[in-house]
Amino acid sequence: MTTVDVLSVEGTKSGSVELPADIFDAQANIALMHQVVVAQLAAARQGTHKTKTRGEVSGGGKKPYKQKGTGRARQGSTRAPQFAGGGVVHGPVPRDYSQRTPKKMKAAALRGALSDRARAGQVHVIEGFVAGEKPSTKAALATLAKLTDARRVLVVLGSTDELNWVSLRNEPRVHLIEAGQLNTYDVLVADDVVFTKEALDEFLGVPAETTEEGGK
Repeated sequence: MTTVDVLSVEGTKSGSVELPADIFDAQANIALMHQVVVAQLAAARQGTHKTKTRGEVSGGGKKPYKQKGTGRARQGSTRAPQFAGGGVVHGPVPRDYSQRTPKKMKAAALRGALSDRARAGQVHVIEGFVAGEKPSTKAALATLAKLTDARRVLVVLGSTDELNWVSLRNEPRVHLIEAGQLNTYDVLVADDVVFTKEALDEFLGVPAETTEEGGK
């Protein structure tokens, strides 16, 4: 197992937590992670692009000029693709870009991404970002600054952690996500991954093994 320090709101070490090796020290399959990320980005596409064919554009019902005697190529409509204002040939049509990705593949890719970040020392655990019950962006950012100076930070919160969510939601370099929504793309695109202790327990499904500072 990998041991990570748990920091308090003040930025001091309050204990340590064991990260399970089967999740945070797994073999990273780059090809698998690439496939899962491509599928995730593809599923996010709207697919509402559309162009009109020559049968869908308005006008063009009248033959522009007579068939013979002009010396020009014969034309039957000014809405043919070669004319300005005409239809588009083989243009995009609405479609679904989503790809089928088995759950086991998604889980394996996420384990690989988290393991890569953990081995690089880019996974952090903190008790919380704000002391008390009142949200404070200033206080939350001050706590985050004691933890990491990365440009892109993924903060994983518990599903009911409204205090920290409201405190950090307006910071551009911080991406907030619930533990149950953690995914490969968000882990890989972030420089550092920060779990609250509550979110880590929620993600693992069981309380992580914790050692308090002072040997308790």
